[in-house]
Amino acid sequence: MSASSPAPTDAALPKEDIKNAVIRLAGNSQDGIQTIGGFLARLAGRSAQEVMTYMTIPSTISGGASIYQVHVGSGEVLSPGDEADFLVAFYQDSFENHIGSLREGGVCIYDTDHVELPEDRDQRFRYVGVPITSTAIEAIGGSARDRGKNIFVLGLLCRLFDLDREKLVHIVENQFGRKGEDVLRNAMLAFDSGFAYELGETFLHRYEFHPGENIGDDRVTSDGNTVMAYGLIAAGVRYGAGYPITPWSPIMETLRSELPKYGGIFVQSEDELAAVSTAVGFAFSGHLAVTGSSGPGLSLKMEAMGYASMAELPLIVINVQRGGPSTGLPTSVEQSDLMQAIYGSHGDTPRVVLAPKDVEDCYYIALEAARIAREFSTPVVILSDQALSSRVEAFPEPDFSEVTEPELDLSPRGEDFKPYPLDAETHHAPPGTKMLGGTYPVVTGLEHDEWGHPSSNPTLHQKMTNRRRDKLKRLAVTLPAPDVFGGPEGELLLVGWGSTWGPIREAVERLRAAGRGVSAIHLRHLHPMPEGIDKIMDGFSKTLVVEMNDEGMYGYGQLATLLRARFARPEIDSLTKTDGLGFKIREIIAGVENALA
Repeated sequence: MSASSPAPTDAALPKEDIKNAVIRLAGNSQDGIQTIGGFLARLAGRSAQEVMTYMTIPSTISGGASIYQVHVGSGEVLSPGDEADFLVAFYQDSFENHIGSLREGGVCIYDTDHVELPEDRDQRFRYVGVPITSTAIEAIGGSARDRGKNIFVLGLLCRLFDLDREKLVHIVENQFGRKGEDVLRNAMLAFDSGFAYELGETFLHRYEFHPGENIGDDRVTSDGNTVMAYGLIAAGVRYGAGYPITPWSPIMETLRSELPKYGGIFVQSEDELAAVSTAVGFAFSGHLAVTGSSGPGLSLKMEAMGYASMAELPLIVINVQRGGPSTGLPTSVEQSDLMQAIYGSHGDTPRVVLAPKDVEDCYYIALEAARIAREFSTPVVILSDQALSSRVEAFPEPDFSEVTEPELDLSPRGEDFKPYPLDAETHHAPPGTKMLGGTYPVVTGLEHDEWGHPSSNPTLHQKMTNRRRDKLKRLAVTLPAPDVFGGPEGELLLVGWGSTWGPIREAVERLRAAGRGVSAIHLRHLHPMPEGIDKIMDGFSKTLVVEMNDEGMYGYGQLATLLRARFARPEIDSLTKTDGLGFKIREIIAGVENALA
């Protein structure tokens, strides 16, 4: 509606070409900084650029201090950025708490209506004061004046970085147009006011990004939760149940709205136990089913997951990890549920555990989970985490060649059919399947014979335990060994899983550029692990496992403990943290230097 409004002239202001920039917005959650951060990320994705975001939000309903960080680059972007190039501070506490996040020479844009610079301010940074609140009030007026300053800042940044105004206005119109004409009008008044702000009075430069390098790709810009939900649909999942909990809930909400469009259903249950039990019921009925939660909810699901392992039913369980224990840090990142995912049930309960490495991989890990659950008739746990769930990345449109249409196999079973054969894979027969032999199977949580009939025979229990375990071993030998990033030999091998992929990769690039013999592998298949990891470690003097959980009583993180147990190598060491924040590249580099000292 206003994409053609005249732009101010800043001809005298020199323009600085930049390849990438990290922009941190600091304010309160009520200010809508997540909204404008998301707008900037989506614009980058539509401009052939790479983008990765990071945000912190308060866990209290009343809200509080919040940040949204956007890393935009014309080339590859592997992390949200250790330090910010630009900081937008809405309040005094925003300024005081985040000025230290700026790199030397960085620019702090602060709201002069709420921020007063200290006399002893750090001279390493440049300070630019803008009357953000009062200018937005003047532009909008009326009762909506307090909600316009975020969009004013969006317009200001659009002008400052010479962003594609037409594309950005289109994104704003799509977002606010659904909320009514008045809301959209106020948003555009604030945007135009920010865009028209005279930069020459306060700024020393304007900035322009190098052209994006991903021109040939059909780009998608999204967050991990959304991508995973659509990955499940593409994998043929049509039935599921869940209970809301942060940060799993967006997956549930997407499935609730989308599955009916494909002839499916997703049930919001009364609690976690009902949710997983409903999903087990869908699996018993012959459908690949999904349930999910976050840390505390996964604990509640464990008994029914044990039933799914005993009954050998195809079930996908998503756990979007967050800080723990107990309610812990609901809106912060952690990777402390690995042991729970593998061993968190009574008895010997074999299940597969996978972890996506980035937002794009959330789509493909859903396909992989569905394939394994069907082929091996077993529960599969996907360990995502809070960082992947909410951050936005741009990536090529997914490969839709593996989209699967679900099938309910009710074909008659022959006279030799057994649901739990000791010498073959499980082939579950859904209720209603015709049995040509006249004998119908039983599905139970009790130990059972090949037909599912309950049995407490000691020899049979051992044989059934063996077959449930051995099919995971058969899966392991089919998994490809992880790719080595860097050289095949060197001083140290970094090992990571989950959302540590990008920071580890960038740390390796910097270390190798400095002449250090450091390489990395990343594990997507955590249980069972692929073959060949030990052969990769043979090429390195030391192995350092990078993960966001505690070193525990014995000095090793959870994956490091598993690797030490699996390969009995004393040179495997840990780099861990549990501060609720993702790994910074400098933290990994410092850990490597310490390990090699």
